[in-house]
Amino acid sequence: MNSLPQPADLTPHIQQREVPLALLDALKTRFAEQCSTALVVREQHGRDESSFEAPPPAAVVFAESTQDVVDAVKLASQFSVPVIPFGVGTSLEGHLLAVQGGISLDVSRMNQVLAINAEDLTVTVQPGVTRKQLNEAVKSTGLFFPIDPGADATLGGMSATRASGTNAVRYGTMRENVLALELVSASGDVIRTGTRAKKSSAGYDLTRLLVGSEGTLGVITEVTVKLYPLPEAISAAICSFPSIEAAVRTTIQIIQLGIPIARVELLDGKTVRMVNGYAKLSLREEPLLLMEFHGSPSGVKEQAEAVQEIAAEFGGTAFEWATTPEERTRLWTARHNAYFAAIQSKPGCRAISTDTCVPISRLADCLLDSVAEADASGIPYFLVGHVGDGNFHFGYLIDPDKPEERQRAEKLNHALVERALRLEGTCSGEHGVGLHKMDFLLSETGLPAVNMMRTIKRALDPKNIMNPGKIFTL
Repeated sequence: MNSLPQPADLTPHIQQREVPLALLDALKTRFAEQCSTALVVREQHGRDESSFEAPPPAAVVFAESTQDVVDAVKLASQFSVPVIPFGVGTSLEGHLLAVQGGISLDVSRMNQVLAINAEDLTVTVQPGVTRKQLNEAVKSTGLFFPIDPGADATLGGMSATRASGTNAVRYGTMRENVLALELVSASGDVIRTGTRAKKSSAGYDLTRLLVGSEGTLGVITEVTVKLYPLPEAISAAICSFPSIEAAVRTTIQIIQLGIPIARVELLDGKTVRMVNGYAKLSLREEPLLLMEFHGSPSGVKEQAEAVQEIAAEFGGTAFEWATTPEERTRLWTARHNAYFAAIQSKPGCRAISTDTCVPISRLADCLLDSVAEADASGIPYFLVGHVGDGNFHFGYLIDPDKPEERQRAEKLNHALVERALRLEGTCSGEHGVGLHKMDFLLSETGLPAVNMMRTIKRALDPKNIMNPGKIFTL
């Protein structure tokens, strides 16, 4: 493993390409009111949930069909101008920033559920369909889509970043759940990858290549994903612990014993306090596991009793159950709002988010040392984790106008990633690389692997117009 570079000012190095007036005129002619150069619209599409700043794109095109995407990409290619796909803007690593200028291609209006094949447990959607919209559309079939990254992200964006979330411990990530894609390439060709069949040995697995490519190889215009039967019974539980270590050790034993828990989320005491204030809850302000069990009524009862017994061995107390949909929703909404609760706790702050993931057997080593470092730093932070699959997130809360705070937070992030890689983990479990983790990717995979990625990028996007400046530099 290569040593990690020392953190520096992570403000992106801006290399704006000229956007000719002829391209803007051509876009306005082709798209009329679907193309905007208004500053407020461009600024909205020039930022995401990261703490980075960059100039906005030169224009925003609102695509409403695959043909719209084709025409926009072909015009951009003609002038060698970057294209940055945009869904709802919930990414955390600077994926949407126009660091080399160009146009933002907003696919949020492409939000139709195209085909529900309940008998095959699949559904095909346009990229602007959000996960909540999808689950509402398939609710009457008795099926659901389990990937839940917290934000109501689009299926196109979730595919592009290889998202996962709270249900990954049981249902996997977007990598395992995307069966097929339609994509507009850098040359404007429409490409279909994969099928609705459960397996295939036909040629290169282009679907897996494109899932997680972060818009650098093309614009996703359709997604086919797996669906799952709604569980007969669902029960959620919370349990408080005397320490983070006790909560983590409980999680490790649950997983190693093969208990098919659907969700197991960690919040530290500080984060519970923030959530209580934000969501008007009265949870015990101690390290907390929030769990969910899916299955038959007897299976759920058996799983829950086994977990409660394990938790008791590690000092877990105050087990509380939520069996009604309203109670479960209240608890999980509080968990998903942890980020916003933390931001509100320090007005004007931004969060430097971490996203490491390690083998479950190394989780305690990685997490506890990282907590000790964060506590010693004096930087306020929140801590949440999809600890069932070894993934956890710190959010270091900084004043964006104080470079020294960013530097301290990045040093903590640097140390955390270095520790995760040393323990055979990864710098990003689900957020993607974007701008923030480019150096970390090089350290994790090595130069030969990154050079192979560069070769693929150059072959598929020779003009480097598809979301350039992300994942790696050319």
